Amino acid sequence: MTAHPTADRSNWAATPERGSLSLLRFMTWCSLKFGRQATRLLLHPITIYFLLSSPKGRRASRSYLEHALRRPVRWPDLYRHFLSFASTIHDRTYLINCRFDQFEFEIHGEHLLEQGNGLFLMGAHLGSFEAISAVGKKNAGLCVAMLMHEANAQKINAALLAINPQSDQEIIGLGNLDAMLKVEARLKDGYAVGVLADRTPGNEARHPVEILNRTAQIPVGPFRMAALLKRPAIFMTGLYLGGNRYAIHFDRLADFSALKPGERDQAIKAAIMRYAELLDHYCKSAPYNWFNFFDFWQDSTE
Repeated sequence: MTAHPTADRSNWAATPERGSLSLLRFMTWCSLKFGRQATRLLLHPITIYFLLSSPKGRRASRSYLEHALRRPVRWPDLYRHFLSFASTIHDRTYLINCRFDQFEFEIHGEHLLEQGNGLFLMGAHLGSFEAISAVGKKNAGLCVAMLMHEANAQKINAALLAINPQSDQEIIGLGNLDAMLKVEARLKDGYAVGVLADRTPGNEARHPVEILNRTAQIPVGPFRMAALLKRPAIFMTGLYLGGNRYAIHFDRLADFSALKPGERDQAIKAAIMRYAELLDHYCKSAPYNWFNFFDFWQDSTE
């Protein structure tokens, strides 16, 4: 394989989170008390505030949208991008609290989840993971354990409990010695293990790919884990379409369950290239769903 380690110059993991758990609890209370339509009105001033106060986020948004839209980017495009992100964060409150009746879902490729005996769901910071999880629980009875680095796992756990103290989302933190054992156990229990595979806070091996005609570096680790544990890998994304509508897509990435000796590296490389092709496709078809508000491509050699 041509994968190689590289420094994470984007330093996204070191960027402090904006907001607080107390504010999140307050917004959750307002959302559940007054309803989705009423509290969506708050998204506009919130979006304007973050758009005006986040110069790095604006630059990253403009750079990305110029390639995704393939035309000059104007302020309304930036506003729509930030508002889409705010909308999915707001909807998280209802999805985590199982208020599924608030939404319309169109689902593509759901049959791929019926492979049994555990699989990997490879997503990205594209659209809403909560929408995917909601559809999995509601329609397929799918149990998902999320795999993420330990620092992020602690933040997400705290946020989930702030939104719903009874949240049953299981998160497995990477960095623990028993992380692989936990993943393997959950897969044997029939769980899907979900991972957002487009970025990592560490200096692990990565593989160069083309997304939107620009070179990016995709972490190898999630794909290597799926190959080592010999499980199918499915691409997932929950695209926000505006209003209360989401499009959930599942696409086949790779089936590592029947690899022959010596095929692993090539199979991992092929899965990463397929992952990049799907990211490119969905970024073009639903461009305002890309929620990496930093220079995702800065590790490239451009």
